[in-house]
Amino acid sequence: MFEYRNILVRMRLGDSDRALAKAGLIGRPKAKTLRQLAVTQGWLDSANPLPDDSVLAEAFGAPRDTPCAQSRVEPYRTLVTDWAEQGIQSKTIYQTLVRNHTFGGSYSSVYRFVRALALDPPKATVHLDFDPGEAAQVDFGSGPVMVDTRTGEEFKTWFFLMTLCWSRHQYAELILNQKVETWLACHRHAFEWFGGVVTRVTIDNAKCAITRACARDPEVQRAYAGCAEGYGFRIDACAPRDPQKKGRVESGVKYIKRNFMPLRTFRDLTDANRQLHDWVLDEAGNRIHGSTYEKPLTRFAIEKPLLQPLPDSPPEMATWAKVKVHRDAHVQFEKCLYSVPFRLMGQSLWLKATEVTVRVYRDHEMIAVHPRLFKPGSRSTIDDHMPPEALAWKLQDPQWCLKQSQQIGEACHALIQRLFNDRVLENLRAAQGIVRLKKKYGAARLEAACQRALDYDNPRYRTVKTILAKGLDQQPTTETAFDTLADSYTGNGRFCRNTSHLLKH
Repeated sequence: MFEYRNILVRMRLGDSDRALAKAGLIGRPKAKTLRQLAVTQGWLDSANPLPDDSVLAEAFGAPRDTPCAQSRVEPYRTLVTDWAEQGIQSKTIYQTLVRNHTFGGSYSSVYRFVRALALDPPKATVHLDFDPGEAAQVDFGSGPVMVDTRTGEEFKTWFFLMTLCWSRHQYAELILNQKVETWLACHRHAFEWFGGVVTRVTIDNAKCAITRACARDPEVQRAYAGCAEGYGFRIDACAPRDPQKKGRVESGVKYIKRNFMPLRTFRDLTDANRQLHDWVLDEAGNRIHGSTYEKPLTRFAIEKPLLQPLPDSPPEMATWAKVKVHRDAHVQFEKCLYSVPFRLMGQSLWLKATEVTVRVYRDHEMIAVHPRLFKPGSRSTIDDHMPPEALAWKLQDPQWCLKQSQQIGEACHALIQRLFNDRVLENLRAAQGIVRLKKKYGAARLEAACQRALDYDNPRYRTVKTILAKGLDQQPTTETAFDTLADSYTGNGRFCRNTSHLLKH
């Protein structure tokens, strides 16, 4: 009613309807109606006091809703309401009505109709207050696409952002991935940048930090839990799909995207991070913040002494992963293979990877240690982890067989050489088998058996084994001995022709 009282005062001073309309106070038709009512009530007489707001409200009454035409969506109210309750977008609803129901209205009419349903009333928000040094919020954001100067290939980047909740001072770093190692390293860099540690860190549900997102019982990545314990902060994971609980870092992500990234060029990742750190200290840290109305660096000077001190030695940045032992007695981590004792095949173990080592644990027992590998497809194998037969195959190579045969005798060495000189067969297992016969029969008998096999030009493992089994190595080699040794050399052959029936005739 204040506007009506102002117009009545201007009318008392002699302003015409044209002057009131020109001043933007009221239209001429409405001014004419108001003047007629004012004359009738005596409100333009300067001797009479201006009416109270209650009198004006009674005279003009409550504003009446102007009747409008029925919405063209109204015939489809039930259908559109059901779709809107399912979360279907207005654009999809409009397209479906046009395609399947010959709807002739505009998209704007559908959009206004859906909004009028008020299915999702706005939720009230609350400002969160923090004490100096109490909390920080962490998030990832998509960074600029950069070009490798050597190969010309483009690669995507992200930036890690940690914002102190009280002072709004930031630490930002451009990174190439969101692995656990990168996540932990960024935390270390951030705490060293601030020169202290906060009591609580609020995070989202990134896989590098939370393995199972839950509003009440989240499961923390084992490596991140160790980092929190080492630095002395608590992890505060937001509920799934509820980023409003860390709105200060969310705003910081938008600020970097809109203020730092546009119209900048970077030679490489190192140059980009140098520019980003300079920007945080020069521009972002010295701006007047929209919520505190103070410079973040000015407030950080008050907050820094209240941060927890850094540990004397930073905690070990290690990644934990649950791995399964394959049939080859190896576990896989980051596309690299590491051996474990073969008796653990099929079991699930814990792997702890640092920058230089990889350790494998069963429960709390460390069962294997390897140097860290980074090239995909690399393999680290400890011989003692292999099965005996596999280890024997690996260690008893041709050179080993030749060396062992020299110790047995010249005949054994010559027979092994003939086996390896075969142009068709590898014969490594045959050579290994001949050398192993020494344990059962002794070097002297094995040497004699090898000599006998060479005399009959049959250097084969089966021949040597049969000679030893039948004790033929202890018999002299004579011309008549061939008939006695027929079974060892020619008898029972697969393709031997049986001519005994011919001799009967």
